[in-house]
Amino acid sequence: MRDLLLIAFFALLGAGLAGLLGAAALRLLRHRSVAVSLTVVAAVTVIAMLAGTLAVAQAMFLSPHDLKVVTMVVAMAAVVSLAVALLLGRWVVARSRELTQAARSFGEGGAFSAPHRAPTAELAELSRELAATSEKLAASRERERALEASRRELVAWISHDLRTPLAGLRAMSEALEDGVVQDPERYFTRMRTEVDRLNAMVGDLFELSRIHAGALALTPTRMSVYDLVGEALAGADPLAREHGVRLVGDRVEPVPVEVDGKEMTRVLANLLVNAIRRTPADGTVAVAAERREEWVVLSVTDGCGGIPEEDLPRVFDTGWRGSQARTPPAGAGLGLAIVRGIVEAHEGRADVRNVTGGCRFEVRLPAAVGA
Repeated sequence: MRDLLLIAFFALLGAGLAGLLGAAALRLLRHRSVAVSLTVVAAVTVIAMLAGTLAVAQAMFLSPHDLKVVTMVVAMAAVVSLAVALLLGRWVVARSRELTQAARSFGEGGAFSAPHRAPTAELAELSRELAATSEKLAASRERERALEASRRELVAWISHDLRTPLAGLRAMSEALEDGVVQDPERYFTRMRTEVDRLNAMVGDLFELSRIHAGALALTPTRMSVYDLVGEALAGADPLAREHGVRLVGDRVEPVPVEVDGKEMTRVLANLLVNAIRRTPADGTVAVAAERREEWVVLSVTDGCGGIPEEDLPRVFDTGWRGSQARTPPAGAGLGLAIVRGIVEAHEGRADVRNVTGGCRFEVRLPAAVGA
């Protein structure tokens, strides 16, 4: 038993010294390639075995012949181990360089394409993560391009819509200045109407800029959807009467929600104004609200005749106004973009779909806790 313990001690001592030297070598070479590190690890393993074997051999007083045999066997094992380590290291380095090249093209704005030859499990995992990141960035770039296109379109439309009332104001002011107006009061009323339109456009632009900048400060309070819809219907009733459109709100459940009353009133007002302006005279705009599982769903259904299927995904984009969008009453295409921004700020979702004779806008809001 004592001999076994002594042998174990000498073997541990020799292997431990080799391991310390290998750890020091790995630290010094930590910035070198994987091939060098694998070679050092293989060398440390072989040297540790050799050191332990030689220590035990000296302690056991082996004959010179036996010691030579043992040393030769260990040396051959060392040569084979180092060769295998070098080959493995070169293979790993080659796969790493392929992955680096693929990542470089991905970083330069292209799509990431994983190397065809199978890498190690760790490199394969890294490749999958890079591929997933590439897809996310591609989607982000696509959204950025779409947003930039919508911004350019919005600037063009805003410029057109601002030019019209400004030109009218200038013409009316010049007519009043020259004293050629027989009914000044009518001109003053018209000018006030144009100024109100300009003020509404500027207000929408300011609201949309706050939404895009993430600066929309909400003050949620608990209220009933019934009261929220009632206020919106009362505010939209004069416009509905002017256009000869009936407003219906008899399918509204008194479900509680926690929302910013001012902002959500704006959401419903934008939806109602949009629906009334696109519904023909003697048509109906219906408002409904109901509880669906963990959501409260408010809907506004109009009689516009429907939206082309290819336009449905763009309805809430900034500046979108559809095929009827070249007349001033259509607005600047900001109302529905503001609706989506406010609803998403409430952690909700805005959708639209076609129904018989028109389309239905739905706003999903999280139900109030304890409701």
